[in-house]
Amino acid sequence: MLNEVLASITEIDHNMMTTVRNRVENLNKPQGSLGKLEDLVIQVAGITGKAYPMTDKKALIVMCADNGVCDEDVASAIQEVTYIQTLNIPRGITGAGAIAKQMNAKIYAVDIGVMTDIDDAYVINKKVMYGTHNMTKGPAMSRNEAIKALEVGIEIAIQAVDEGAKILATGEMGIGNTSTTTAILSVITGIDPSEITGIGANFPLEKLAHKADVIKRSIAINKPDVDDPLDILSKVGGLDIAGMAGTMIGAAYKKVPVVIDGFISTVSAIIACKLNPLVRDYLIPSHYSLEKGAKIATNYLKLNPFLDMNMRLGEGSGALLAFNIVEAACYMNREMITFEEAHFDAL
Repeated sequence: MLNEVLASITEIDHNMMTTVRNRVENLNKPQGSLGKLEDLVIQVAGITGKAYPMTDKKALIVMCADNGVCDEDVASAIQEVTYIQTLNIPRGITGAGAIAKQMNAKIYAVDIGVMTDIDDAYVINKKVMYGTHNMTKGPAMSRNEAIKALEVGIEIAIQAVDEGAKILATGEMGIGNTSTTTAILSVITGIDPSEITGIGANFPLEKLAHKADVIKRSIAINKPDVDDPLDILSKVGGLDIAGMAGTMIGAAYKKVPVVIDGFISTVSAIIACKLNPLVRDYLIPSHYSLEKGAKIATNYLKLNPFLDMNMRLGEGSGALLAFNIVEAACYMNREMITFEEAHFDAL
């Protein structure tokens, strides 16, 4: 499935972008005066191939999974928190859950690798593993398991779009996932983990050197191939990261925009773009995360988020905030009239 979907992704519609750009430049306002709103609707037009795209049906896809590297004392919270929050997110009682309610966004909470069995009507069971293996001892997962996790993301993205979603947001829940994310970013960029390891969910500053060392040892033991994104993902990545990358690939396949959240989501986007560079044009960056490596990841993809909210929660919380901005851009294009339609030419 993965290879077929990757091969089916096409370029965004540049002709439609030109058409909508011409309209936006002739709306009854000074050219460029609505700034990034103008860029957004032009991009969404290219993604969807529609002159008047709308993103009023919204969905947040949250990939939930545990990480074996937590055995190395790299997280401030116990792993059971992953299970608890996986249940809470779709009920709208976490940070992202509450914001999703306000955005009227449907939540798809996916158990892609939680350590505990979950039998709950609010949670989609797509468990690939009961958490990844401890990456300081060997690969976090097999190559086939990484592929399967990517395919879960693709499948859920397709499901969400088929059920009416016109725009997606990516989110995650997984104690220890800033360690796996940092490991991937370190491998891809060549930056030493000590320079990009952050506090995650309030990890003590005095223990950051230990966390960075765990990440560095994991990379040294596994020797991931920098030119093979699947090798990197399987050896030092996480199931939630793979699931989000798959979500982005699935969104590109279905030609709908996908909003990426902060640090973990952005590194997932790097994996997705490594698998098919065309995915990048389908991505909408939301906010500048406070997590230490986030800016490096964003710069690597040459993306420019438009929100700076001092956020680092994850779950898709920052991506959700971007929904209304993208929708405002679409309304601008659909509801404003051009100078000609306003009869300015008659003056």
